[in-house]
Amino acid sequence: MTRYDIAIIGTGPAGLSAALTAKNRNKNFILLGSKDLSSKMKVAHEVDNYLGLSKVSGEAMSAAFASQMTDMGIEIEEQKVTAVYALGDFFSLQTDQNELIEASSVILASGVVAGKPYPGEERLLGRGVSYCATCDAPLFRGKNVTVIGGSPKEEAEADFLREVCASVLYFPLYKGEPHFNQPVEVIHQKPVEILGDQKVSALKTDTGEYSCDAVFILREAQFPSQLVPGVEIEGNAVKVNLQMETNIKGLFAAGDVAGLPYQYIKAAGQGNVAALSAVNYLAAQSRK
Repeated sequence: MTRYDIAIIGTGPAGLSAALTAKNRNKNFILLGSKDLSSKMKVAHEVDNYLGLSKVSGEAMSAAFASQMTDMGIEIEEQKVTAVYALGDFFSLQTDQNELIEASSVILASGVVAGKPYPGEERLLGRGVSYCATCDAPLFRGKNVTVIGGSPKEEAEADFLREVCASVLYFPLYKGEPHFNQPVEVIHQKPVEILGDQKVSALKTDTGEYSCDAVFILREAQFPSQLVPGVEIEGNAVKVNLQMETNIKGLFAAGDVAGLPYQYIKAAGQGNVAALSAVNYLAAQSRK
């Protein structure tokens, strides 16, 4: 298995900036996230505080970012990271395609996750709560499961689960009617709590309870504390110092995941600093 020098999670300004710096410093890195950069920036009708780009639309900015990635020969590996484990002198990253990726250092640039975990979510993680259908579907073969879908692209995951599980209840958190190839039941109710003692027993909504053996929570991104066990959180953000270092050696964070202000220019700057810190960390490790 290839062990990368740096794994960069996220393809917003922080992640792309970190990738540019890693490329310039000749590091063997992997950039993980969505190739559709505009989906994160198109809501910005006009950005007027990004140095060098005057009154640019979010769509135009994302096009400029994508063009620079192409010019630099930087490719995006379109996978969602579902877990990051610190294993001494390296990290193991699990993806939604049930792959394991090894890296000597990691830069979190996964953005901010709105809201907070459901009651019962953290307590029952690994005991019926899952963030990866591909990874954990075999554990619930022939069982009844629920899916909380954060976007239409999670419909394919629900289809896959229905191929393995006895039944799938799908709770969309977005507008529009989901479409499936498998017999998946759609319920337009708001999930509010995950119930169970030693393991998941039901999903509670704003109007009822639904018995199940597992709850698959498929968000665009995960809360940092769930993504990286043991990382220190301050408020809703990963706690970092000025070098973008976290409390875990070799783990860095940049951009919105590292807290306010939520600004593109701040995120890009922090991505650069995080990558330089990762380079220095790798150099120090090689001298040991």
